[in-house]
Amino acid sequence: MFDSTAFPITTRWPAQHPDRLQLYSLPTPNGVKVSIMLEEIGLPYEAHLIDIGKNETWTPEFLALNPNGKIPAILDPNGPGGKPLALFESGAILLYLAEKSGRFLPTDPVERIETLQWLFFQMAAVGPMFGQLGFFHKFAGREIEDKRPLERYRKESIRLLNVLESRLAGRQWIMGDEYTIADISLLGWVRNMIGFYEARELVDYDKLIQVPLWLERGLAREAVQRGLNIPAR
Repeated sequence: MFDSTAFPITTRWPAQHPDRLQLYSLPTPNGVKVSIMLEEIGLPYEAHLIDIGKNETWTPEFLALNPNGKIPAILDPNGPGGKPLALFESGAILLYLAEKSGRFLPTDPVERIETLQWLFFQMAAVGPMFGQLGFFHKFAGREIEDKRPLERYRKESIRLLNVLESRLAGRQWIMGDEYTIADISLLGWVRNMIGFYEARELVDYDKLIQVPLWLERGLAREAVQRGLNIPAR
């Protein structure tokens, strides 16, 4: 039987159901990728709210699971070979859950690598750029008199949105008719850009056609609606 006490994080955030996958997260654009995925695949799990406002990701218990000190992270008591698996980095977690469940990642070799290509596009470009724009537009970065950083991230965010716009032309989802982890990785970030970051006008969002339609389709999914609010604040 899985011994959750072997993992320090479970001493601070005890598992009520240690036989289930444990999610340590917060409903941020990166966090909701995993909660949405878990809701989509229907895998039993237990969610633990990690309060980044209280620096809980920098506690020894959390750092024992993720030395990078970021959410989300998971602990799967039934990992490969039946052994427990601790995993961080949202993109890696999406890939792991897709392979574990056999869902939302094409089996065709070409389509599979193309899906991962768009997942990495989100991880390497969309997340960092949108996040920096949010910082300089809404948070402490607003106090910086030099507006060149904000303009840099604004222009790059517009460019990335137009990359998505072009990709979605004639497609319902990033990979065509099939909803995949590429879509799951991007939905929260685009939603945050026009919502929480209050940057809709800043990035010319209303000039786009395909991206808003894609976002509307994604947000209409019941699993997405649930995942956007897990863990409950």
